[in-house]
Amino acid sequence: MRKDSFLYRVYDLYADGFRSMRLGRTLWAIILIKLFIIFVVLKLFFFPNFLKQHANGDEPAFVASEILERSLPPSP
Repeated sequence: MRKDSFLYRVYDLYADGFRSMRLGRTLWAIILIKLFIIFVVLKLFFFPNFLKQHANGDEPAFVASEILERSLPPSP
């Protein structure tokens, strides 16, 4: 990559900024730990795999039947 290109200058700006920060590294670590907790831990414990539990191995047919069942008006 050429040193006068825009992408190199953007990369150099951020790399230099991260190199010189002290408190920022701690804050970024806290942010990454929080994101890990939100997306991994909460997913495992609070959001079960509904499709796997109700489809009985035939996921495409289950999804198609649910879409059709919910989109059609109830018959009188």
